[in-house]
Amino acid sequence: MNQHVPYTGSEKESLRASLDRHRDAVLWKLDGLDDEALRRPMTPSGTNLLSLVKHLATVEYGWFRTTFGRGTEPLWFDPFTEDMHIAPSETTSQIVEFYGRARTAADATIAELELEDLGTAWNGNSVSLRWVLIHMIEDTARHAGHMDIVRELIDGATGDHPGAG
Repeated sequence: MNQHVPYTGSEKESLRASLDRHRDAVLWKLDGLDDEALRRPMTPSGTNLLSLVKHLATVEYGWFRTTFGRGTEPLWFDPFTEDMHIAPSETTSQIVEFYGRARTAADATIAELELEDLGTAWNGNSVSLRWVLIHMIEDTARHAGHMDIVRELIDGATGDHPGAG
């Protein structure tokens, strides 16, 4: 945790380190909370910490795997309508492990492709791996920020890594 983007790294190395920094912050937001707190809706829309992790896992699979013609694990939910909803039958460990598998699969795609390699997004647009990395950094950082606010509302913890807040 608290990984830094290298000051003189390659573009791909720097983008990957930035994504990993935000991914790690997402997981840190879960530390020390029980299942009830992780599922507690903290906004009028029902946003909770666990649903944000499920969403991020879903989009990692979609953007890094499906976009580039690589397979994903079979999903037990509709990724277009249920990725921000936690069913009573879904466990915390199931969602966290799902995020771990999605990250690992995404990392394999990142390692295998060049930044200029193209895939086809869900909307039919051609996108490069560079674009997908930038998009996922933005999306993960955005949701990590949401998680920061939700976590602060639950127990006052803030920051992007232990000891930061």
